[in-house]
Amino acid sequence: MPETKLLVTGASGQLGRETLEALIENGVAPEKIIATTRDPSKLSDMANRGIEVRRADFSQPETLDAAFKGASRIAVISTDAIAPGTDRITQHMNAISAAVKAGVKRVVYTSMPDPAHSKISFAPDHLASEKAVYESGLTYTILRNSWYQENMLMNLPQAFASGIWATAAGDGKQTHIGHDDCARALAAALTAEDNDNHIYTLTGPESFTMEEIASIARDVIGKPLEVKQVSEDALRGGLEAAGLPGFVVALSVSTDANIRAGGFDLVTSDFETLTGRKPRSLRAFFEANKAAF
Repeated sequence: MPETKLLVTGASGQLGRETLEALIENGVAPEKIIATTRDPSKLSDMANRGIEVRRADFSQPETLDAAFKGASRIAVISTDAIAPGTDRITQHMNAISAAVKAGVKRVVYTSMPDPAHSKISFAPDHLASEKAVYESGLTYTILRNSWYQENMLMNLPQAFASGIWATAAGDGKQTHIGHDDCARALAAALTAEDNDNHIYTLTGPESFTMEEIASIARDVIGKPLEVKQVSEDALRGGLEAAGLPGFVVALSVSTDANIRAGGFDLVTSDFETLTGRKPRSLRAFFEANKAAF
């Protein structure tokens, strides 16, 4: 790989940290890596390993010129700003504009599957952000990450506790991919000796209905779990009754709508193309996280 400086934004987050680790595992010298975060103190351990840590806040574009200086390739990890009063599109556009200004040669952006047609509540954020990448003039790789396997840690433990998994997904199928697999793909895309533009959809090796997912989970965890199909209105009402914020309710309901419509029924070989390895299976995820359920 040519002598380059690789920059990872949002590096104190889970995906960012995993990407830093993947870069080092892939043989990138720490002094060739720049890690940016809103709070550099959160990356003191990475600084101690030789990675240059800089402050960058996508909501404060004045911080980005110095943060991106000298970087040849930048991984723009999408932010988690989906709550009311936040503007993820502007954040991402600020980052892309700063990358152009800094003379960056290539950008890798983390997106989601088919944002133009997805029913997920935050799909328009990714669609607009991808457009900003395309129009920037930079060479790019877009990584459209499928639903993380780790997302099931947010609702399935409670479902196992009650024995009921309520869903409005119907017979729709969904593929999941491991969080650390997405980091490996991001590191691979950032270091690839390639000047072409790419869009990769990162998925697990199989796609499953909710019933099939529950069956795998029951088999591994050893506890009963019944899938209960409900209407969107019933799901929304149950989530609201549980006191969840409106934007979280909208995300949950739209996720099931997207599954039901086939928006997550995608299985590609793109992860293997990028990394040369197979993605972790859903069963392996449950086996590795059995204690959490």
